Amino acid sequence: MELDQKVVQLVGRAYEGSRAFRERMDGVGLTPDDIGGVEDLRKLPVLKKDTLIDLQKKDPPFGGLLAVEPQSLARIFLSPGPIFDPQGCDGDYWRWKEALEVGGVAKGDVVLNTFSYHLTPAGFMFDGALRALGAVVVPTGTGNTEQQVMVAKRLGATGFVGTPSFLYAILKKAGEMGYGPGDLSLRVAFVSAEKLPESLRDTFETGWEIKTRQGYGTADVGAVAFECDEKEGMHVSQGVIVEILDPNTGEPLPAGETGEVVVTLLDPSYPLVRFGTGDLSQWMEGPCICGREAPRISGILGRVGDAVKVRGMFVHGHQIRELTNIYPHIKALQCVVTRVGHRDQLTFRVALARPVAPEVLQEFRERVRERIKVKVDHLELVDEGEIENEPLFLDLRKWE
Repeated sequence: MELDQKVVQLVGRAYEGSRAFRERMDGVGLTPDDIGGVEDLRKLPVLKKDTLIDLQKKDPPFGGLLAVEPQSLARIFLSPGPIFDPQGCDGDYWRWKEALEVGGVAKGDVVLNTFSYHLTPAGFMFDGALRALGAVVVPTGTGNTEQQVMVAKRLGATGFVGTPSFLYAILKKAGEMGYGPGDLSLRVAFVSAEKLPESLRDTFETGWEIKTRQGYGTADVGAVAFECDEKEGMHVSQGVIVEILDPNTGEPLPAGETGEVVVTLLDPSYPLVRFGTGDLSQWMEGPCICGREAPRISGILGRVGDAVKVRGMFVHGHQIRELTNIYPHIKALQCVVTRVGHRDQLTFRVALARPVAPEVLQEFRERVRERIKVKVDHLELVDEGEIENEPLFLDLRKWE
């Protein structure tokens, strides 16, 4: 089926089954007859991530977007925002199989899936794709690097899925345990949710002889783009339509110009049409010499708005601001993100309205972790004047 036909089918079924999508079209005077293909999608306004959060708050759990009965779903996840993410019953619902296969994962590989299986969908995203590919999944999740090394060694694991920083932590621990490249069977890694500096890729590929490719996706739509062996940008995945738009005007941008990644998910059961991811990227010029026809984006170059990704999890500005309401003795907050040893470090700089007991600060750190799903590495007490005119997020990471 041609892409234009898929869009017509998507819009027709979504208009019929999704109340929120129907209201969105009615609000700008459109009917399904006005959408004849990909180009006509531009008639619809972009659905911003913050708008999706608001829709779900007003009309829980899915903001009126879900076009099937909730009882027909396989799973429901909760991502930072908070946003509820539905999963249908297709084994590779999030469409990562293509990316993994191109990245070198093969049938029969024994793969450590180190993404979390708790609340957020990443663990199950890759679990389903790996099984669809015929790989054996070892659901190790995050944490406990020594046990990860032991499992990899005893099972003869040949593959890894997770963040690049966690692969680095596992291999560093393996070195401390006396293992070298020839002592582990790992031959391929597929990483996502963080930037992959070329220096770190070289550590994996040259130092440990692990072929390493990366992909880009979101908890809302799943796979968006992935690398081929040329490692020159990322090919757009099947099942989505990608636009790169000027964040200020909403106009499409040519190759080489940076704009917001806007994704249309070709799934009428959950019609995220023209969904603004908040990520920044740009189109790459010309076809890839690998021969694939799918267009390429250059990777993620930053963010629109006040969200920042730390250890693969988005931390939103409103989540931080809400903490000052929960803790009235806190006058101001600032999040500082640095990078030490290929791992993100999160520091909260806190200005207090009055002195508090140490246990209150400890409770605050625990509450932060519950809210943003990321551990606070350091808590610094500062005077209000040091941060009152400073940005809420200060990203000092260097990707070398």
